[in-house]
Amino acid sequence: MQDRGSRGLTVRTGQAQLVDAVTFRRITDMAQDKQLTTRRRVLKGLGAAAGAAVGFPSIISSQVRAAVDRPGANDRITLAHIGVGSMGKYHLSEMVKYMKQGVVNVAAVCDCDENRLATASEMAGPQADVYRDYRYILERKDIDAVIIATPDHWHAVQMVHAAESGKHVYVEKPAACTIEEGKAMVAAAKKAKISVQVGSQGRSQPEAYLAHRYLVNGNIGTIRRVDCFHYPSPVDDKPVPDSEPPPELDYDLWLGPLRWRPYNAHCCHGRFRWLMDSGGGQIRDRGAHVMSCAMWWMGADGTGPVTIEATGEAPDKGAWDCATTMVVTYTFKNPDWILTWRQGNEWLVPPEERKEGEDKIIRPGYGAVYTGDKGTFTHWGGDGGTWAERKAREWVPPAGAKDVYKSPNFNHHQDWFEGIKTGKKTIMNIEAAVGVSNLCVLGNLAFMLGRKLHWDQSKQEIVGDEQARRLMGRPQRAPYHL
Repeated sequence: MQDRGSRGLTVRTGQAQLVDAVTFRRITDMAQDKQLTTRRRVLKGLGAAAGAAVGFPSIISSQVRAAVDRPGANDRITLAHIGVGSMGKYHLSEMVKYMKQGVVNVAAVCDCDENRLATASEMAGPQADVYRDYRYILERKDIDAVIIATPDHWHAVQMVHAAESGKHVYVEKPAACTIEEGKAMVAAAKKAKISVQVGSQGRSQPEAYLAHRYLVNGNIGTIRRVDCFHYPSPVDDKPVPDSEPPPELDYDLWLGPLRWRPYNAHCCHGRFRWLMDSGGGQIRDRGAHVMSCAMWWMGADGTGPVTIEATGEAPDKGAWDCATTMVVTYTFKNPDWILTWRQGNEWLVPPEERKEGEDKIIRPGYGAVYTGDKGTFTHWGGDGGTWAERKAREWVPPAGAKDVYKSPNFNHHQDWFEGIKTGKKTIMNIEAAVGVSNLCVLGNLAFMLGRKLHWDQSKQEIVGDEQARRLMGRPQRAPYHL
């Protein structure tokens, strides 16, 4: 791998480094401001002369340097975090707990936002090296696995590059932003023979297990319809003008594979999800959770719809372009069933009242209703919490009832660890996750084009519509591309 315009500079208190005065002062000031004078910092620097050949420096700390007796993936997993804001911060906090238990070693953290990186560095501990550019992490032979929690538009590129470097991957949902990205992710994981877990963690929740067991045992009969519900996407009703990016953010690196656009405070960090190119709206955000449960519980992983239809409303102001309300209908054949995504307040189902001592439904604004020929079943949530209707929670399986898979200790991370150590498929493996992300992509395309789409699951292609076929992929900006 060649460096394409970024250079890492190792800065360590008490250790002489050859850097120019401006860079040294900038890095030193940041270290003092963040009280990081005792921590190694690896930053994008300015020290390379114009036109000079730039290589990747040796930046592996003595605490995590590979050795003959270094524990392998069957013992302590050495991992790095790429993207440490929001969900990335959560994953890091969990891995710090596992590190204290001797399960993993957190060897590095990476983010293009220095403020987030400073916080992550303090959380991870002094053994963790700090990077702005994820490509340096992939150069390291001592790192077994990476956790990718960057914005959606980075997921496919970073996952594929990690697979090509032989690293196991936990990547946040949704898996991909386009059909072609999803194909590349599946192919890369298969070729590298790595374990991949995608962050639709709703599959690993305790009540998700109870719901799954209840449904596969025929308690509501043959299910012919699953109606997902979610509140509307927001509208950018107080738009702000484009501006210079904040000094702590490497905006070019944040954009990565996206086409260039000026920085706008309403289009970055958590708000990226309300733009079609970087996010895709509620259907790609929460749809990747709710429809993940539907595909899992219906035994539909590896299958796909034959047609997709969508209607809805687009925002009429501001920077965000994702549908505010929409209804998408997916028709499956052999077996025949219908999956819908209903985004709008009129579709919401009031949460079930919980008794004292029971887990409360803290995210009641989304979920799904399953309709069979013997009754219905409802769940709420689908990500950090999956809450099943009481009748599934209280159902006592009779002798001979079917059981279903559950993650170790109902923990999505532990399911991934087991996949790394044993080679078994994870509960939200990359093939299943790409199948769900395809549903999200196809729903948005049907809405944008305003017509029914036809899907060939065996070929993973839209058929009979050349304009829609061209939208299965998109150009990616060099050098951040597949």
